[in-house]
Amino acid sequence: MTPSAPSPDSTGLLLTLLDLDDLGGARTDKDVFVGPSERQPRHRVFGGQVLAQSLVAAGRTVPEDRHVHSMHAYFLRPGDAETSITFGVERLRDGRSFSARQVHAYQDGQPILSMIASFQADSEGLDHQSEMPEGIPDPETLPSTADLLGSIDHPVAQYWAFDRPFDVRHVDPAVYVSAAGDRVARNAVWMKTFGEMPDDEDLHRAALAYASDYTLLEPILRRHGLTWITPGMSVASLDHAMWWHRPVRVDDWLLYVQESPSAQGARGLGVGRIFDRRGIHVASVGQEGMVRLPYLDGPS
Repeated sequence: MTPSAPSPDSTGLLLTLLDLDDLGGARTDKDVFVGPSERQPRHRVFGGQVLAQSLVAAGRTVPEDRHVHSMHAYFLRPGDAETSITFGVERLRDGRSFSARQVHAYQDGQPILSMIASFQADSEGLDHQSEMPEGIPDPETLPSTADLLGSIDHPVAQYWAFDRPFDVRHVDPAVYVSAAGDRVARNAVWMKTFGEMPDDEDLHRAALAYASDYTLLEPILRRHGLTWITPGMSVASLDHAMWWHRPVRVDDWLLYVQESPSAQGARGLGVGRIFDRRGIHVASVGQEGMVRLPYLDGPS
């Protein structure tokens, strides 16, 4: 498959989103930053965007030799994609090698996300990892999102096809508009930015958080024969946890292997492992999402 062209500077858009303004003059007991929102066809802030921006804000307050290794976040309210976001960072602790930060993201004075993140200076220690699955086709042989959705005249399809900063390629048939394939609670995608990124480890880790929110609930949909356009379905991320194990570059192909161990009570859990092309396990992710279907909601 030949790569399909994104919008002229989709990687530049990602870098703009992650370039926060430091409102040093507004600092009280918190460090305050402001970032733009990426316009969306449904006018709601993409969860991965506010995750990544919150990590950038927290990272601005820790020593340069410390990189994020874990974060736990809750999505509290839908964000307005037409409005900028304010980030308040509380410096919880700075130890000999670890720093902890709490971040709240606000719009109109209301929190839309709450996160705690931990940062660590590089250290030596025990080392093992899970193995990358075998038999995965190369990303160049798989259709891009633009190949699958580019001909559909709908704003969401056009945005996903051409305006997102990451090239996402499904290993199994994508569940964008069709539920073809086995009903299994598994999913795998290759992903990378369309353009080259600066040599900044913190920026790559934040960008990986951005992309980790794209497809993590798809194993739930696949298991039940659902697609993103199932009539009346409502899907929303409730929380997001992530652990970075090793250095990563998001401008080279990454394999994101996902599964859903459980779905119940209008909620489903997605967990994922991310490998680089050499088979190095670079990160792990967990997310619970709300998945509501009108015919399962019972009497109104």
